[in-house]
This record gives sequence, structure tokens and C-alpha cells, in this order.
Amino acid sequence: MKDVIKAPIITEKSANIQEGGKKVVLKVAKDANKVQIRQAVEKTFDVKVTNVNTVNVRAKKKRVGRYEGKTKPYKKAIITLAEGSKLDLS
Repeated sequence: MKDVIKAPIITEKSANIQEGGKKVVLKVAKDANKVQIRQAVEKTFDVKVTNVNTVNVRAKKKRVGRYEGKTKPYKKAIITLAEGSKLDLS
């Protein structure tokens, strides 16, 4: 099985989403679909997943002095856990 889950996303916005303990925000593989993400999370963390929402985050232009570049695009998954399941990534 390919690596579906890349890393947790730790930002202010994701911290607000995760506050209730029912949702988790993860960076996932670009070609992974919702079914593959659900199976990977359930198998890896031994929790029950009720819903998976995905967002393709586009590259943003960044600039340092006279040099321009872009950040890398990635796919973000917002996973809703079942009642009684808990996952702490911090």
C-alpha cells in the first residue's frame, strides 16, 4: 500500500477545527481518493471514521527579495471521527 497519509497539518485554522476532538486535518497524497484516505486512517490509527472531506490546496506565489517562487501544492483531508473515537496528533 502506498503512503496515503503524509503529515498532520498544524495551523491556527486546523487547531480551531480540531478543538472539539471530533475532527483531524491531515496532508495526504495527491492521487488518494476519499475511500483510500478513510481506510488508511482507520488502519493506521485504529479509529472509526464517519466522513472525509478533501481540499486541493493550490501553490501560492512567494517572494524573497528579488527572487520569486511558489509553494508546493498539496491535498488536505478533514476527517470526522465517530462518536467515542479520539485521535490526538499534537
